Amino acid sequence: SSSPRSSAQGPGPDAYKGWLFKWTNYLKGYQRRWFVLSNGLLSYYRTQAEMAHTCRGTITLATVHIEMGDTCHFVLTSGGRSYHLKAYSEGECQRWVSALQQAKANATQMMPHSDDSGDEGPLAQPDRALIQGALKTLASKLEDLNTCNELIGKHGAALQRSLSELEDLRAASDGVDKLKTVNERATLFRITSNAMINACQDFVDLAEAHSRRWQRALQYEREQRHHLEETIEQLAKQHNSLERAWRESPSTHNSEEGSGCYLRRGRRRRIPDKPNYSLNLWSIMKNCIGKELSKIPMPVNFNEPLSMLQRLTEDLEYSELLDRAARCDSSLEQMCLVAAFSVSSYSTTVHRTGKPFNPLLGETYELDRVEEYGYRSICEQISHHPPAAAHHVISQRGWTLWQEITIDSKFRGKYISIMPLGNIHLKFHASGNHYVWSKVTSTVHNIIVGKLWIDQSGDIIIMNHRNKDKCHLKFSPYSYFSRDVPRKVTGVVMDSEGCAHYILSGTWDDKMESAKIIESSHGSGGSEGKQKTVYQTLPPKLLWKKYPLPENAENMHYFSSLALTLNEPEDGVAPTDSRLRPDQRLMEAGLWDEANAEKQILEERQRLERRKREAQANLALEEGKEAESYQPLWFDKRTDTESGESSYVYKGGYWEAKDRQDWSQCPAIF
Repeated sequence: SSSPRSSAQGPGPDAYKGWLFKWTNYLKGYQRRWFVLSNGLLSYYRTQAEMAHTCRGTITLATVHIEMGDTCHFVLTSGGRSYHLKAYSEGECQRWVSALQQAKANATQMMPHSDDSGDEGPLAQPDRALIQGALKTLASKLEDLNTCNELIGKHGAALQRSLSELEDLRAASDGVDKLKTVNERATLFRITSNAMINACQDFVDLAEAHSRRWQRALQYEREQRHHLEETIEQLAKQHNSLERAWRESPSTHNSEEGSGCYLRRGRRRRIPDKPNYSLNLWSIMKNCIGKELSKIPMPVNFNEPLSMLQRLTEDLEYSELLDRAARCDSSLEQMCLVAAFSVSSYSTTVHRTGKPFNPLLGETYELDRVEEYGYRSICEQISHHPPAAAHHVISQRGWTLWQEITIDSKFRGKYISIMPLGNIHLKFHASGNHYVWSKVTSTVHNIIVGKLWIDQSGDIIIMNHRNKDKCHLKFSPYSYFSRDVPRKVTGVVMDSEGCAHYILSGTWDDKMESAKIIESSHGSGGSEGKQKTVYQTLPPKLLWKKYPLPENAENMHYFSSLALTLNEPEDGVAPTDSRLRPDQRLMEAGLWDEANAEKQILEERQRLERRKREAQANLALEEGKEAESYQPLWFDKRTDTESGESSYVYKGGYWEAKDRQDWSQCPAIF
């Protein structure tokens, strides 16, 4: 490929090509595009390679208005649309403008013959009678113009004769009659001239009106073509995504790495279909407005057959993003991948309106994927009210992740707000880069009536505590009146000085992209009189793309391929593991009545255990002893030396106990 500063080149003034920066929007700023000027048309592409198959837009120069802007800038206006372009240098800008002006002049001269030579394709096909009617009216006006032209010639000649005769006058008596004749002929000439002017104006007005309509039709065709090109591009991307999913599918090949191990372990690819039980959520929740969701007695009908510990573990679905990040030399590029990972954890939630089971105190969940993906994960429920879990993941591919999350949820009447409190920590072994961030608010809408749907909103600030790099992500809440794409996420990656290096954009249910900033400037349009920063970037690169859902997912709680395996029974896990929870297992099997009965038994047993602990604490206080608070089995409360945060972190021992199959410390919670 050519260098980024390849200048415009070509054999003649009407055949130019080269890189220019084209203004897109305030988020992406100027984007580099490959422009080709040929045959009176200026076309542009994302890359030179795209010239063979995908044109991003075409500007007809015959009707374009060319205007010089600030340094290295110029503006093309055509069909009511403006294109703001920028060259690498002032000299290159002048060469482009000169070439465009020459091409416009050539195109204007060729306009009567352009119908057969343009490659814009046919115009929008208005009714044939409408076109014939317009042509007939224009022909009629042209005939009027010809008639006026003949009359002007006739009366003009007569007026000229009268003026000549006036010069030859001898007697004064003749003069009065001659002047009268001259005056009459001058009046006729003026009337005929006015008629000619009016006929010309009618012709021009009519021609302009039809021209505008045809221009609109042409613009509509261009927009339709552009939309079609975008659709084709999106289909191509989806095709690539499906191909990738097919390559990675455990059912389609026998690779000895990655998903090949997944096949060898025989992970399941489906669960029983969800029964079609109807139950009115409002009838249960109408008396619970303002209460914490964890304190509302909910039947399993509104659950999904996974616990909150398993949902927390599901954040690891796109762990390969962290594997890639671990190999990054640049901490800023690494930050982009960490940001994409933080967004990817929401991708499975878009259709997941079922509530996960609230884990019992002391419940655990392990996920050992060392063979397939290089990591193993352990979660433990460390508090029941408020519900809180501690999570620890270590990867052989260069990273460790840990978090303590407390779920604060409120029922507001029409919707439920779920606010995960606490921080997620991620540390890369080689560089020591230590990233910390928290989750956004999830909202479940249409509790009273209509179809349940989920939205994510709020900001995520990711901080690298080693060098103070920062990323600010914004999850835009859904708005019926917004023109933005739904589920939009935007962000910027900055160094410790606050200088922006990357722009991030995408949606939390589909993909994220990053674009490297090569120049920033202040433009107008900011709120409260503030200037808005405009970033000029290189073309965006794909960071993350969501995997397609498995076949029949709509009947399996919309579970992803990973989620389908999370509750699969495994030998050797702790007796407190979520896979062994009986009500959850019954619900997965479709036995919801039995699951509800078992759920009540488990919750009553947990209430009795809590009262027993409270009674022991009260007794200790009466005897002047220090009351012992509940202590998790696998996690200790510690203060992080870098962030200064106090939280429960993994103290070790779980995997060793599993190797020995010694679970004597575990409580009998099920």
